[in-house]
Amino acid sequence: MAPPWLDVLDETIGACVTHRRPDLEARLREKRAQQLDPKLRVLVVGESKQGKSQLVNALLNAPVCAVGDDITTTVPTFVQHADTPSAALVRNASARGSIFHTPTERIAVPIEQVTKQATAQHVVRAEIGIPRALLDSGLVLIDTPGVGDTRSAHTASTFATLMQADAVLLVSDATGELTSAEMTLLKKVMEACPNVTVVVTKIDLVPAWRTVVERNRALLARAGVRAKLIPVSSALRLRAAKTGDQRLNTESGFPELLACVQRDIVASADLLARRAVAVVASSALTQLVTPLREELTAHDSSRTVATISTLQEAQRRVDELRRRSARWQNVLNDEMADLISDVEYDLRDRTRKILREVDKTYDEADPAIGWDKFEQWLEDNLNEAATTNFAWLMERAEWVAAKVAKNFPVYREDLIPGSVLPDDLLEPASKLEKPKIEPFSVPQKLFTGLRGSYGGVLMFGLVTSLAGMPLINVISLGAGALFGGKSILDESDQRLKRRQAAAKAAAQRHVDDFFMKFSKDVRDSGRHIQRSLRNHFSTLAEELQETLLESARSAKRAVQDDQTERERRMREGRKELDKLVTLYKRVQALGGPTMELSA
Repeated sequence: MAPPWLDVLDETIGACVTHRRPDLEARLREKRAQQLDPKLRVLVVGESKQGKSQLVNALLNAPVCAVGDDITTTVPTFVQHADTPSAALVRNASARGSIFHTPTERIAVPIEQVTKQATAQHVVRAEIGIPRALLDSGLVLIDTPGVGDTRSAHTASTFATLMQADAVLLVSDATGELTSAEMTLLKKVMEACPNVTVVVTKIDLVPAWRTVVERNRALLARAGVRAKLIPVSSALRLRAAKTGDQRLNTESGFPELLACVQRDIVASADLLARRAVAVVASSALTQLVTPLREELTAHDSSRTVATISTLQEAQRRVDELRRRSARWQNVLNDEMADLISDVEYDLRDRTRKILREVDKTYDEADPAIGWDKFEQWLEDNLNEAATTNFAWLMERAEWVAAKVAKNFPVYREDLIPGSVLPDDLLEPASKLEKPKIEPFSVPQKLFTGLRGSYGGVLMFGLVTSLAGMPLINVISLGAGALFGGKSILDESDQRLKRRQAAAKAAAQRHVDDFFMKFSKDVRDSGRHIQRSLRNHFSTLAEELQETLLESARSAKRAVQDDQTERERRMREGRKELDKLVTLYKRVQALGGPTMELSA
């Protein structure tokens, strides 16, 4: 049986259909489908390196999320109950599709490999199942990428996941009080999900953590944020679980946090659902009421002059949006073309430097000695060139996104898609071929020496024979030995030069293969970034244009309609507005925001 508050949500969906807002309708239908799902999703959010993953591990007493200075969460990780441990990656089924709302496919992976493989291209989330009593009731813990950097490539996926959350644990460590960025994040989270608990982590590292906690409570009170704050130490919790030390477990703060999860989230699932429905429905009703109220105001005959001014302003804003739309598209196309060209040039320059180093090395060295070390050196340098070049691509792409956003009337954060890194970035296109090493064996040396000594013996034997000496004498034999030794040295030098030339040619072919493969990866990534930015700004422009056009149409209708029509429309508008206000009050009764929406 469906929950009773879904009736209110259904009426709100009907209002969105009546007022021709398919975007709001789709959002509310998604929320309705979530309410019918028995799972209870708890999102763990916060800035990077605040202890989110360790908090999830400590709650479950299991190393389900990887932690460490060199490891970070790149996609949302859903941890839920399963009879046996399992893991899967969910990725876009179409590699050419948009990064949003595309068909997905689940790929089972070993649970110990899920963090490593989650960085692959097109992966949108990871799913882990383990047998835990905390999760047995349908609770799902969702570890998310850090959202502290306003240009982070992963923040968009975190906020997309936020729309599915029933409750949120916002994590901040005890090394300092809540920053302005964290307060902004907290308020933004509460706009989408009002059921938020602030968790202060790492209290074991800060002797004065109680002072930090009190300052945070005062900060939340001054900001009017009604969120519970709980200090914990994941390290103490895990140590207590390992040693069975109950006193240490109490000191970690986790008994209070687990009690809060059981009492305020698991046992209060209906209340959380009502609040979540109230928030999303209130937001939708507010957006429906605003243009309707503007239209009613514009229809007031005593405000004809103001109505004309409103129409002119609306038309001016529409024209300005169109001009800006053309401007940001030109900026995006030009900057991305320059970016791809610069990145390809940088890659070519790096590979040429490697080849110059190869030439310098094999002008002196012998490929027959130390070829394995040279091969490893070449691969390491090519890998370094690839990673540095791609890092520069991402840095420049973020700069391009910020530049495009400045030409747009509304700035949005986190524009770079997270899944642009090729799966085989560091895999060589081909294996380095070892050049042919011509052996110079002892028999070959002996033969070369004999062939060279023949001329010396004959030449000097003939000269000394004029003095009456035999053809074969001490002088001719000595000369033959010298000529034979020189022949061996000359042949050794020639063979060395041939080996060096072969080594240089093999390295040249390998570097060319690398350049062809990686330059294509760079171009593909650049085009993927460009498409993502274009889709993002196009969607935003369409939403703004539709809102502005609706305001302009309303103002134009108000100017053109005669008095009778205006009165009729005002009666209908006020009737619709009264319905929306009444519905809004019913939404408020579910436990949503306390602000008032008057007719």
